[in-house]
Parts: sequence; structure tokens; C-alpha cells
Amino acid sequence: MKTQQKFDVIIVGGSYSGLAAGMALGRALRRVLIIDSGKPCNAQTPHSHNFLTQDGQPPAAIAALGKSQVKKYGTVSFLDGMALKANATDGGFEVKIATGETFRSKKLIFATGIRDMLPKIDGLAECWGISVLHCPFCHGYEVRDKKTGIIGNGNHGFELAGLISNWTKDLSIFTNGPVEFTGQQIAQLAARHIDIIEIPIAKLEHTGGNISSILLEDRTRLPLTAAYIHSPFRQACPIPELLGCALTEDGYIQADAAQLTSVPGAFACGDSASRVRTVANAVAAGTTAGIMATRQLIAEEF
Repeated sequence: MKTQQKFDVIIVGGSYSGLAAGMALGRALRRVLIIDSGKPCNAQTPHSHNFLTQDGQPPAAIAALGKSQVKKYGTVSFLDGMALKANATDGGFEVKIATGETFRSKKLIFATGIRDMLPKIDGLAECWGISVLHCPFCHGYEVRDKKTGIIGNGNHGFELAGLISNWTKDLSIFTNGPVEFTGQQIAQLAARHIDIIEIPIAKLEHTGGNISSILLEDRTRLPLTAAYIHSPFRQACPIPELLGCALTEDGYIQADAAQLTSVPGAFACGDSASRVRTVANAVAAGTTAGIMATRQLIAEEF
């Protein structure tokens, strides 16, 4: 591709949300460039759920099918690469990639996702997305009624316990250190027979990412099938914030119902802009961003 090639819209991120935005724009006959580095946050997750028509499919298969369908629209181009920088220009935006090439567009869509900051527990990273889970709506049915742990503490751990108790009553909370629950919270957990275990965690024992037991620092070994954590995160891509896109108090890109950010002409969709981390939600938000970017372009040209 030539330096300074111009597009109607550049989409940074080519996973589910970016592909959905690209399809909406392609169907509107818009010239689109999708830049993607090929590093989705759910790369390790074997199956995706709660997505109508795709329930139980591997995430990579969903993305591959989506990309093949978007490629049918001749005005959509793909670039395998890493976007490094974006600047606002008089006519829209300029995006620079790792090779040094720059591309211009009238509108910009960020579908860049987030990166989880996982606790440093031996074996946890290997189990992430397989048997260490973030969302019961995505994975809870598959481990219903199984021996389940929550790795958490304080208000986040308590809220997660209340949520997960819908899928299993065989539930324990591993605080990985001193309890930070209030007295009332401890009483509520005890009333529901949810054990609280303060002994620090030494290791998650697993086979191929499937947990078999949790080993504590005192060498106690407890059987376990699945664990949930509420993990802090960071934006996977710094470009939106550097461009001036405001973030919410929780760290998501601030976007309105049209997926428009605080920067005029820049949209955000998918996990980077929503706490609802499902493929279905990412697709819906991407479709909205693509439609709304198109509407802006039409209004400016008409």
C-alpha cells in the first residue's frame, strides 16, 4: 500500500467488533482500511457462548468466518500490522503503522480491546479463558453445579460470589491473603455456605489449562473444576487516549449510544468501550459504529 493512501474510515482492530464495523461500512460502499495485529484477547479461549447462531464455536473460527464475509465487500481492505499513532488532521485523521507507512481517513474507529492484568499465580495464565473465567454468562453453563472457586476479595469478590452462586452452590472464595470483607458480607457468605479461604495460593494445578486442584501455600490441596476472577485491565492500545479520547472511571473508552468518543469523528466499540465482554456485544457495538460513521459521512457530503 502506498503512503498517504486515503480512506473514508480506518478501523484499528480487526477482531469481532472491527469486522462488524467493516461489514456495515462495506455494505454502505465506503472505502475502509482495517488494521489488525492478530492478537485477540480471547486467543486462548476454546469456545464462545451466548452468541446466537454461533453458540459453542471456537472464537478463532467465528473471526475467520467473519473476515471471509467482510472480504466479499470490495471497498474494504485489510492490513496485517500494528498501528502506532493517530493524529487529527484538517480532513479527519492520519494513522501511522509500525513499518512507517501512514494512512488518512475521514473517520476513525477503535476496536482495540483490552489486556487483562492477571494475578501472578502459578498456572493461572495457562488456565485463563479455559477454566479460569471472567464471565458466567459466557461460560457458567458449562461448569454449572461444579466445584468452583472465586479468586477475589473485598467488594469485587463478594459481588462475584453473589453472581456465580446462580450457577453453582459448590462455591468457595480464595482471598489469597487476609479477608477484606465487611462483617455483614462474611455473615451473608456463611449463610449461603460459601467458604472463605485466606491461605495464600501457591499454584493452580491443571492439565492443558483445565484445573484439577488448587494448591495452597500450606500445601493443602483442594479439588477444583473452575475459578472466576475479577481482573484489573488496561487498554490494549494507547492510541485512543493519546488522541484525546476520554476514559471512564473504570478505564473504558468513553463512548455514547452511537459509539462516538469525546473526539469528533472517532468511534470506539467492543471490549475497549464496554464492560459487557461478549462476542455478541462486540459485534453489535461494531455494527453500530459502522452505521453511525456512515451516517456522519453521508450528512457531511449531502
